[in-house]
Amino acid sequence: MTNRAEDFSLDAALRATEGWDDPDTEFDDFESGYADEPDPEDLTTGDLDLVERHELRRVAGLRTELEDITEVEYRQLRLERVVLVGVWTGGAISEIENAMAELALLAETAGSEVLDAIYQRRTSPDPATYIGRGKVDALREIVQATGADTVICDGELAPSQLRNLEDRVKVKVVDRTALILDIFAQHAKSKEGQAQVELAQLTYMKQRLRGWGGNLSRQAGGRAAGGEGIGGRGPGETKIETDRRRINDKIAKLRRDLKVMKGTRDTKRQERRRNAIPSVAIAGYTNAGKSSLLNRLTGAGVLVEDALFATLDPTTRRTATADGRVYTMSDTVGFVRHLPHQLVEAFRSTLEEVADADLIVHVVDGSHPDPEGQLAAVREVLAEIGATEVPELVVVNKVDAADPVVVDRVLRREPHSVAVSARTGEGIAAAIAAVEAELPRPRVEFTALVPYARGDLIDRIHKDGEIGTLEHTADGTRVTGRATEALAGELAAYAI
Repeated sequence: MTNRAEDFSLDAALRATEGWDDPDTEFDDFESGYADEPDPEDLTTGDLDLVERHELRRVAGLRTELEDITEVEYRQLRLERVVLVGVWTGGAISEIENAMAELALLAETAGSEVLDAIYQRRTSPDPATYIGRGKVDALREIVQATGADTVICDGELAPSQLRNLEDRVKVKVVDRTALILDIFAQHAKSKEGQAQVELAQLTYMKQRLRGWGGNLSRQAGGRAAGGEGIGGRGPGETKIETDRRRINDKIAKLRRDLKVMKGTRDTKRQERRRNAIPSVAIAGYTNAGKSSLLNRLTGAGVLVEDALFATLDPTTRRTATADGRVYTMSDTVGFVRHLPHQLVEAFRSTLEEVADADLIVHVVDGSHPDPEGQLAAVREVLAEIGATEVPELVVVNKVDAADPVVVDRVLRREPHSVAVSARTGEGIAAAIAAVEAELPRPRVEFTALVPYARGDLIDRIHKDGEIGTLEHTADGTRVTGRATEALAGELAAYAI
């Protein structure tokens, strides 16, 4: 190809630019595309967290497995492929089907591809292999036929059961507890949340250390072990003993760190108590819509995602009632059926926010096949943390996608309940009114004539008290109502 000078004309090029500087010139066909992009200043913290979470994800359906490996190293990059296993010990068949569906959602949230699922009807799980011997053989055939690399069991298995199953099916076996811990490890963001998850993982791992191969070898000391024996208990200590001791040391350090963080949380809680600020805790089953409801009620802008355990770190927002009373609303970690005890213990300082609240807003997914089961599972955890005496308001969420018959059934069984849709806003006004009606009222009644120079007291009555009547007179503001003990003490000087 050659460039010819006659192909280019300066005059023609200049004529083509005529009118570009004319402000009346219209470019109807021009689209930059920048207007379609959201303004970064309009993004909430939840939107930014969601973008960060989705910045790096494995994509299902994109295979990098090479068919011809004669010249290129064989490699795979894909989702972990799993087979689900459950044991049906009693109840209706819908219960085990709902349990397996929930286990599938947990596996997908953890980043797996569910290939198949089986369950067995038994009076109790097999003490050796969780499922019967015949089912183990069938499971091995399914694993070989599907090419699965992991088996997930819907229960907390003993170390011997995990080892026996792995020996029979020849692939990795994990239980429900390990699966939930893995999800928590992926979603924890704050320093306290990460420490709580690590503590739960180490507590779970400590009882499941395995002495295979080199793990049972004796540890030498000094230069004989190339420095690896330094810090050990001397020659003769096995590697599994060294690992267990190091895990215990790490657990002790995490508990010390969490104790310091708990002190900070307790200080903030005591400050709210000193100022007599009521607190409302939003609790409920995972993916019931707690964060969406918090955004609707307070405009918090926290992360919202259609996934199990999308948010773990508690969020507290300050809000006010229609008459000006200030209170706080906190979102808590979601609960699930058979929540691992390690998580309950590790997150106990966080769950204390629920036990110390003045009101629990119990969110339940109205579109779930078994909302009553969700209510029972959450209340079981609430009883474990000592929150059964706290007043409870049941909020049936997702009514826009739920069966009206199911919603009416839950509302009839729960007399103190409301139905809402956090996505569309339906019923939010009724929910706010129900929450405000349940907030603790100030206990001390007063009647005072407040001078106009003490407008700060009137402002505090609006925020911390309850005004019955208010009248502006020539001598000051005559006000009656109810106040906290501290505020009533200051108003005593103007009592009439």
